[in-house]
Amino acid sequence: MTGLTDSATFKDSWLDGFVAAYGRTVARVPGAYGVVGRHAPRRGKVSVIIGGGCGHYPAFAGLVGPGLADAAVIGDVFTSPSAEQVYRTALAADGGAGVLFSYGNYSGDVMHFGLAARRLAAEGIDSRTVLVTDDIASGSADAPEVRRGVAGDFFVFKVAGAAAERGESLDSVAALARKANDRTRTYGAAFGGCTLPGKSEPLFTVDPGRMELGLGIHGESGARGVDAMSAEELAAELVDNLLTELPAGTERVAVLLNGLGRTKYEEMFACYPAIERRLRAAGLRPYRPEVGEFVTSLDMAGLSLSLLALDDELAELYDAECDTPGYRPLRPLTDHEPTPEERGAAPAEDATSRGGLVHELLDRALGDVADAEDELGRLDAVAGDGDHGQGIVRGLRAAVRAADRAGSDAADPRSIGDALLAAGTALADAAGGASGALYGTLLSQTGAGLREHAAVDTAVLSEAVREASRAVAELGGSAKGDKTLLDALEPFADELAERSLAGTELPTALTAAAEVATKAALDTARLTSARGRASRLGGHDQGTADPGATSLALLLTAVAAGVSDGACERNRRKGNPES
Repeated sequence: MTGLTDSATFKDSWLDGFVAAYGRTVARVPGAYGVVGRHAPRRGKVSVIIGGGCGHYPAFAGLVGPGLADAAVIGDVFTSPSAEQVYRTALAADGGAGVLFSYGNYSGDVMHFGLAARRLAAEGIDSRTVLVTDDIASGSADAPEVRRGVAGDFFVFKVAGAAAERGESLDSVAALARKANDRTRTYGAAFGGCTLPGKSEPLFTVDPGRMELGLGIHGESGARGVDAMSAEELAAELVDNLLTELPAGTERVAVLLNGLGRTKYEEMFACYPAIERRLRAAGLRPYRPEVGEFVTSLDMAGLSLSLLALDDELAELYDAECDTPGYRPLRPLTDHEPTPEERGAAPAEDATSRGGLVHELLDRALGDVADAEDELGRLDAVAGDGDHGQGIVRGLRAAVRAADRAGSDAADPRSIGDALLAAGTALADAAGGASGALYGTLLSQTGAGLREHAAVDTAVLSEAVREASRAVAELGGSAKGDKTLLDALEPFADELAERSLAGTELPTALTAAAEVATKAALDTARLTSARGRASRLGGHDQGTADPGATSLALLLTAVAAGVSDGACERNRRKGNPES
């Protein structure tokens, strides 16, 4: 947590701020750590009251509003609210039709909410309680009543709130909430622990390259540690563990991919397509999936997947309108089932492999640049965002695939030019950012300069690289000395031109030019950036080589080595034995 938080005042501070920000929809319960919706109480309507410790926003206060909860009672961080707080909050929300309490299955909550329910009963206020027990990692399927409540809270609260909103009796609201709980299952993964307010160290740590499965939401580590997984692997782990517990005959599932507080929405979105594919492969239809933060654990890094097995009754309640600070459902514009493309699936690509010279040279370059990915990121982090290594590797992978599909023959400059054009376009598209655009231009313009020649020799390549260098400079608005990749590219082009005038064969000329580019890239450490975001940092990058020039030198060196090792000749023999 940040220095803005203090353990002694955390609960008061955030609750006061929440009510100040959302006072148009909620009010503080007088004399209690609770909030009640401005729509409540409503005479003759069952009041749905949720709650638990703080640290889980938007659970619990953020889920108070018409169509969902009528009130929420809040304890200290990861600690149940007291019976007195529950009692006062219930009185503030009671509309005369009884109270439904719903919360996660934790001993402190059970005791304090239970005591409050007894006190209410003594005063003639009827109540029911539905414990949420969705976490499959915390107990056997044979005894689900001992399990914890985690992100599945949301589904149970949503169903209960909708049932109460449409006028169901207390017994009916409780029965429907219980049904939702019985058909909800959650499984999660943690990448790092959370830090309590006022503390500097997390409650637990996860070693690099590892993750924890079966997490809780109160700072507990997972049930077991495993090696870190890709998005596809994690999706399989989450889905497959939940599938075995869904009721027989399930066809539709409400899907909740929940962030624990530190995991970014973009990371969850990156994981979701694999989850949906896995569910559909199992014969299930994801219904109105939600991706975001619903039940967090302070700043914990991790996510959980919750599935609610829907029937028509539950689907109707899940669909019902609600309006809260932390959740407002998006209404579908049509009943149309999205196609794979509309769900974000990548368009199918021509998978035909043709290989060839450009593919071989770029593949070699990819290997060398990928080996230096971390170092390139380090260089970029001095005055940038540290993503240059990742971006260029990502772009080169796309360029290699595009060159493979395009094919190229060493004896056919047109095919070399076409492959470079395809590779440059793919690199710019995949890498993005300024480096992606500049690299893409370099490959594409070099290819354009080769297409109309009968053969590629030192003179032809020299002129193509010179024109490409001009295009890069024009696009970036930069010049040699500005500390960009031009500081390696222009010396490379100059050396090629000199070697061309001297009549040097292409392999030797390329090797010499690549050596010049490598030295020039190292020399950029003496420069101060005059372009891009680094130029605004007052020379902080002086003493560090430019990442773009460094990665370009690696690429040029790999290409030169490939040509010297005979890639051209091998490709010529393979593609055109008579040439």
